[in-house]
Amino acid sequence: MTAPDAANAEGETVGGLATLYLGNILYALELAAMSLDSQAKHEDASFYRGIGRSLAEAHGRSRGGAPGPGVSTQGR
Repeated sequence: MTAPDAANAEGETVGGLATLYLGNILYALELAAMSLDSQAKHEDASFYRGIGRSLAEAHGRSRGGAPGPGVSTQGR
């Protein structure tokens, strides 16, 4: 698999690329978490799911949206 042309554009920022490929990043984080779960590394799996949750929440805030279902806003 090769990197799409958008990733090679001059001046592309990490944030821009992360936004562009957020769905792919979240999918990869969940695959990693599932793999860790299957190895009984549940604490490590939770860590990666937490990263995914944080990225998804930040993306929602940047778009002006409310948190999705099951996302607690208490304690913030």
